Amino acid sequence: MKRFSFATLLLVATPVYAEDGLTLSANTRLRYETIEGQPRAGFNESDDLFNIRTIVTGEYRTGRLRLGAELYDSRVYGGDAGTPITTGEVNTLELVQAYVGYDLPDAFGTGTKLGLQAGRFTLNLGSRRLVAADDYRNTTNGYTGVRADLGLPNDLSATLIYTLPQVRLPDNRPDIVDNRVKFDRENFDLVLWGGLVTGKLAGKRGAVELSYFHLGERDSPKLATRDRSLDTVGLRVYRDPAAGRADFESETIYQTGSVRASLAPTAARLDVSAWFAHLEAGYSFKHPWSPRVAIEFDYASGDGRGGKFTRFDTLFGMRRADLAPAGLYNAVGRANIVAAGLRVEATPSKRLDAFAAYRPLWLASRYDSFSATGVRDVSGNSGRFAGHQFEARVRYWLIPKRLRLEWNGLLLAKGRFLHDAPNAPPGRSTIYNSVNATISF
Repeated sequence: MKRFSFATLLLVATPVYAEDGLTLSANTRLRYETIEGQPRAGFNESDDLFNIRTIVTGEYRTGRLRLGAELYDSRVYGGDAGTPITTGEVNTLELVQAYVGYDLPDAFGTGTKLGLQAGRFTLNLGSRRLVAADDYRNTTNGYTGVRADLGLPNDLSATLIYTLPQVRLPDNRPDIVDNRVKFDRENFDLVLWGGLVTGKLAGKRGAVELSYFHLGERDSPKLATRDRSLDTVGLRVYRDPAAGRADFESETIYQTGSVRASLAPTAARLDVSAWFAHLEAGYSFKHPWSPRVAIEFDYASGDGRGGKFTRFDTLFGMRRADLAPAGLYNAVGRANIVAAGLRVEATPSKRLDAFAAYRPLWLASRYDSFSATGVRDVSGNSGRFAGHQFEARVRYWLIPKRLRLEWNGLLLAKGRFLHDAPNAPPGRSTIYNSVNATISF
């Protein structure tokens, strides 16, 4: 394991609540994770890794004006040549947020409002399946640009963005493994713009949401890309959980545009036609533990043998809330997957919460690689069933608002495809565990 100083563990800032509106806070998350039977192709069969993520946040408010900044320091230790370490794990001393915001009440008439933000910031929009600031992952997604939040009459609201997604650096493995400091870049070679409109349903627990995002990508002198030009439109209808009541969510997303067949600048440009759907129905019981039971279904298209590119691209969406942990596992994402699910949640006390979930997993296309594993059978002869996934999480505030402990566990019993595909890693099952401690200041 590489040497490190405990000075890197705790970048501490004590909360300050000044009369001028200054707020400072910080937290450090320590994670030790292990995996046996890695399902992703090309990595160690067994592995472990130590993650450290420190976040320092500050915001100053005066009247309608807001000035904010947030520093991320994400590092890992203990990996070797076969450990999957990427910019998803490492981003050292990065100013992910540095913004100015301004609020305008009654901007469009009495009772309306307009909030403007410019600079560097994080985003969590709608269901977070397309645009999110990932939290389970050791690093997050940052965006540079402008944002407008509108509060309109008749329970309508909207969020509009024009951003340059930050490309995390360094992006070469030696520097990543060494936790080198190199500031992220943003430029017009990668652009994300669009937004969503939300209308509340009767009773205020539910809403209808329409979204549209355009991603434009092109090669730069430092980075070859697939020149994605993607238009993604979505419709979401949901009702939030409440004690003694049923809840639901339905989201359908269609994606069109074009993408190159490979990173080569001369590669053929393919038309895109891909889609995703999430369906969920739940019920929350009136009980001191607030138990909730839900059935879920997720479908994300994969690429087939036709002339079009049909693998769904989740853009900058999160995965943990719907499908599985990232980190050393990171095998199940929103691409080429069919997943049914049963989920049980409970909150026995203000300090303790937990959930458990079971999902059988299939490939949407037998010719494409399964989800994020890189395991593929171009002949389609290995079938579609990937396996049974069982996972659970328990979180406990050992010291309320100061120290939170968390355990995540997952078992993947591999199915035919993950046994028989030509490049499938050995082993009949995958076991993943992570133990986390988050210290807040």
